[in-house]
Amino acid sequence: MPKTLYTRWGRKLDPASVLKEYPRPGLVRKSYVNLNGYWDYAFTDSEGDPEKYDGQILVPFSPEAPLSGVNRQLQPEEYLHYRRTFRLTNLVFCPNETKTGKAAGSGKDAGWENGRWLLHFGAVDQICTVYINDQKVGNHTGGYLPFSLDVTDALCDGENLLRVVVRDFSDTSFHAKGKQSLERGGMWYTAQSGIWQTVWMEQVPENYITRIKMTPDYDNSQIRIRVLSSQPLRTAVHAEITFAGQKITEADFLSGQTCRIGLPDFKSWSPEEPNLYDMTLRMGEDQVKTYFAMRKISVQRDSEGILRFFLNNHPYFHNGLLDQGYFPDGLYTAPSDEALQYDILKMKELGFNMLRKHIKIEPERWYYHCDRIGMLVWQDMVCGGDRYISNFVTIMPNITPWACRMIKDSHYALFSRKNPEGRKEYYIELRETIRHLYNHPSIVAWVPFNEGWGQFDARKATAMIRRLDSGRLIDEASGWFDQGGGDMYSIHNYFRKLRIRPQKNRVVALTECGGYSLRLPEHSCCDEEYGYRKYSSKEELTQGILDLWQKELIPNFRLGLSAVVYTQVTDVEDEVNGILTYDREIVKVQEEEIRTINRAIIRQK
Repeated sequence: MPKTLYTRWGRKLDPASVLKEYPRPGLVRKSYVNLNGYWDYAFTDSEGDPEKYDGQILVPFSPEAPLSGVNRQLQPEEYLHYRRTFRLTNLVFCPNETKTGKAAGSGKDAGWENGRWLLHFGAVDQICTVYINDQKVGNHTGGYLPFSLDVTDALCDGENLLRVVVRDFSDTSFHAKGKQSLERGGMWYTAQSGIWQTVWMEQVPENYITRIKMTPDYDNSQIRIRVLSSQPLRTAVHAEITFAGQKITEADFLSGQTCRIGLPDFKSWSPEEPNLYDMTLRMGEDQVKTYFAMRKISVQRDSEGILRFFLNNHPYFHNGLLDQGYFPDGLYTAPSDEALQYDILKMKELGFNMLRKHIKIEPERWYYHCDRIGMLVWQDMVCGGDRYISNFVTIMPNITPWACRMIKDSHYALFSRKNPEGRKEYYIELRETIRHLYNHPSIVAWVPFNEGWGQFDARKATAMIRRLDSGRLIDEASGWFDQGGGDMYSIHNYFRKLRIRPQKNRVVALTECGGYSLRLPEHSCCDEEYGYRKYSSKEELTQGILDLWQKELIPNFRLGLSAVVYTQVTDVEDEVNGILTYDREIVKVQEEEIRTINRAIIRQK
């Protein structure tokens, strides 16, 4: 078992003030009530309300995470119960934030007694049912996406009882599970379960804004906006756009319709200049704040005729790292908002401009931080399917990678995708993921499948992504089981000399490499060491990375290599191949040396 290891943020965590920041920066209202904190919990073998609860759990940390105070693994045959009470008259609106972090308002709004009450869950892993005052108000399947419930009709004037019942089959079923495993080890990590993102409430009018879709039209100097409402009637919407506190323009349109707003002489968004526009939307009695950016992602040919990634109509090299998003004390959940943004800030400080968010969907604040800090994001879809055939998806591809590119992913049994319900669920979650994250300018690429983990019919997934979002890149099958689609000829290379050839129809991207390990025992939670090349000091590890860049990567730029993803940002359990230790206390490389080589890469663009 891993030993308990804490981050600096976990050590100073105040249980009375857990992740209080506004959880949805892309659609902000004043009526924000945070329900994080201590809840009652129980593990049972049945769905019914337990006669006795086992103790208290600190929400939103999973019971497997040290910060939860539980340290107990939920098993597939068990039920995890949560319980807490609240009174509407005692609920206190929390401060909100605008893009700049200033308070957007707090305190009771007019009409507190009217309108609707919405209950929001950032994520609950894996299947849950929600009750208010013993009345079922909804359920949800899928451990990585947010969901909301209108609980108004179940509320009462006095004390209200909120219960959540959870099942988590982890890696024993076809549901999306990412890199979680009940038998952790190597590149598979401790499974976590239950509520792992913020739980909160807000009050809205009878007709309220449910979703905003914003698409930058870079070449025509426009932003396209569509506002969806809770009721089907067309309602007048007023939009006011500001930049750095100064009003730029305003527009009036109807909900459900797409409005094009001109932005002459707009300021572009890039990692070097992450310019964001603020926008206030008013629809009847509802008012929300949001933000957007003007940027364009495309594939074009450079001056030598080689296909490259372009940002804002200029060639742009994606120099990034694999980012697992795990913490030793919170597992999937960062101990604080400061911890959530630390990895982004540190990697940018080292000169990287991209993170590949690997097999996990983060809380929306993580993407918000990438938007405002200036970090490109490649977003993986979370893998599912039945138990993977290791010889097929891991061992064989590293022995004969060329052969894997000739295997069709319609062989569902080989790819652990025989269950039709699981395949259907994948498409539902693919659609919901893109809809959920669509407005974040930092996201520039979707990765529907990785290394054959639950892969199937990748060309069909790519076609769906194109329909849902034509303005971003697609790495159709990251790694080995290439089906010939998407925007990238995607390579994972840990053991061979890299040889790049320009491709006719796709950009060449090295989507995983490196994985060099350095284990620092006092900052590791496991005795095992997993990595692809071992080093014994910071100096040796730094030199290994420099050699990789100077001898293999940079010489291949001129041959078409247009992106690099180094493995990885942090250590995770057995994996000690991070730039940072698992507790984020030590940067395991010589920082100035890494910044220098990254500056050399920038000059190659």
